[in-house]
Amino acid sequence: MGCREFWKRHKRKLYVSLGLCGGGYMLYKFYDAYNKRVSQLERQLADEQESEELLKAQMQMHFENIQRIANTTTLPHTMLYLSSRVAEELDLLHLTERLIKGKGSVTPAEKLELWDRLKILSFTRMVLSIWAMTVISLYIRIQVNILGRHLYIDTARDLGGFQPEGVDLIDETDEQQFLASADFLSSQRMPILISNMQAATTEVLRGKQLRDIFNSSVLDETIMQILNMFMSMERPHHWVDYLMPEDVRFHKSVESSGPNVSDITKLDQLMMETRTVLSGSEFGNILEMSLRKVVDGVMEDMKGNVNLSAGLPLAKLLPKVAQISPLLLEEPSRNKFTQIIQNIPQVEVFFTLLYTNMSTS
Repeated sequence: MGCREFWKRHKRKLYVSLGLCGGGYMLYKFYDAYNKRVSQLERQLADEQESEELLKAQMQMHFENIQRIANTTTLPHTMLYLSSRVAEELDLLHLTERLIKGKGSVTPAEKLELWDRLKILSFTRMVLSIWAMTVISLYIRIQVNILGRHLYIDTARDLGGFQPEGVDLIDETDEQQFLASADFLSSQRMPILISNMQAATTEVLRGKQLRDIFNSSVLDETIMQILNMFMSMERPHHWVDYLMPEDVRFHKSVESSGPNVSDITKLDQLMMETRTVLSGSEFGNILEMSLRKVVDGVMEDMKGNVNLSAGLPLAKLLPKVAQISPLLLEEPSRNKFTQIIQNIPQVEVFFTLLYTNMSTS
């Protein structure tokens, strides 16, 4: 009777106590499971962050290697060829020899004509060298960054065992042909470049006499006027036509659903991406900025060799103008002008974004 009486009297309390114990146990189980899940997620997040940091480090290392390849392999070859073509096509020796040897044998009118030609060709050679060196330096870095990104992705897919069907890898032939296109300006477009640059130079120098005094500001203004005249005398983004061949394949859209999509090779894709970057407004800004910096470097170099503070007659300045071209097209490891371009912060950002496949237009 005692147990029954105790149960009747304390039944409610016992139910409540048992309920509390059961509920506490369930809460403990839920809490323990929650903590384990949180710990698991934290470990997973830490692993993902570690993998992401490793990937970033690998991409950064690969990106830096790509820049070194551009500076030590691709650019030296292209710059050497460009230098030889400029020296060949814009040789001033025949004019200077006639002026030196022709004393007493050339008429005043002929002498004046020779000096005028020397004036035009000297400035044409200098400004063309500024423009060509700058645009080629930028173009090659565009190439190697686009190519480097594709090669990195191909390698990552191959190591990860994930290679989508229908996606071709870049082979050695594609790579060589793509990089070889950097010589297109020197091998194919030099005559038209010289013609257009000479036209711009002639227009700007019209009326400038050999006795006119040139100081730093006048020389700087003259160089920039020739560059601006050249850049504005054709359609927008006309520099693309100097750097890349006009080929209908390069204008095909990769996203096109037409029947000829299969005709687009990996080389076509690389060239199309390059043309897209070159045609973008951001590259136009980078090119203008780089040209301005290079001209600043040329002026510093000229000031170190000629006293321009008081000014100098144009006739005496011409030899110095002509002599700057070989320095502009010198081998990259000794070329301070290519270094000037590479050290522009906006240029560094531009190529970093290009390598990571972010928008540069």
